[in-house]
Amino acid sequence: MPDPNLSFFGRLSLAMGTFFAILGNRELAAGIKRLRAGETAAQAAPAPVTAPAPAPAAEPAPALKEASPVAALQLLGLLQRDARFVDFVEEDIARYADAEIGAAARLVHDGCRAVLREHFTIRPVREEAEGSRVTLADGFDASAIRLTGNVVGSAPFHGAISHRGWKVEEVRLPRLAERHDATVIAPAEVEL
Repeated sequence: MPDPNLSFFGRLSLAMGTFFAILGNRELAAGIKRLRAGETAAQAAPAPVTAPAPAPAAEPAPALKEASPVAALQLLGLLQRDARFVDFVEEDIARYADAEIGAAARLVHDGCRAVLREHFTIRPVREEAEGSRVTLADGFDASAIRLTGNVVGSAPFHGAISHRGWKVEEVRLPRLAERHDATVIAPAEVEL
């Protein structure tokens, strides 16, 4: 079970992975959009059939689709261009003092934040403040809310928000020329 007290960088890593999953999976993005519009799982499901059901057969594993990496590569390029994100992550920081790392992290943070705000509208999944007590009724959206800690029994669940979560409301990535090589996230520079 994941640690409920994720560090800032742990949450950042989780958010980036989730973000790329949404970019690469149209069905996941459409499902999140429907949830944001207030559609519940019960509304999205077709009306149940009352005819007697045959003996349950083993359900095949869902087919996994390969995600197109172009949008993820485009975002990585924007983060590199405006925040030197890849440079920072690829740098061996063991030889630097904590103060030097902190100063560099502040610059990377500012650039990453600017990119996200320019190209995405991101909102919290839950509006309540972290630490607030909440009750999750039966049928809560398990893709938007992850239960942590001592999870036993069934809903309703009572707990405290340890992280409000994030969801993307709008994506505004620039269009790419057809011949653009998205795998080059930062061209090499040659000073003459």
